[in-house]
Amino acid sequence: MTPSELPLWAASTIVAVTVFGSLLALTGSIGLVVLRRFYERVHAPTLGATLGMALIVVASVMFWSLAEGRLALQDLLIGIFLTVTTPVTLILLARAAVYRDRVEGDEDAPPE
Repeated sequence: MTPSELPLWAASTIVAVTVFGSLLALTGSIGLVVLRRFYERVHAPTLGATLGMALIVVASVMFWSLAEGRLALQDLLIGIFLTVTTPVTLILLARAAVYRDRVEGDEDAPPE
């Protein structure tokens, strides 16, 4: 089945989920630019990217499952990888920033 042969309900659902996921990812990116402190900025793209990626992966699984006529779960590997690595990266960046701020004597550093 080609993309043009998808039923209208399926195509509409896939587009809606993809657009909503993209808007969540965009919201996280805007938060990265708008928020002032590092500790605020680091959360927005992490949450936006994770939630947006999850919806885009769901839309991709839906599309390929309908297009191929079988359950296509290979895209879930991308989702699992990003779900595991994004929060780990957030934790490492935040801990490095806290350590740096405490060593430099920054008054805004989180307490121990």
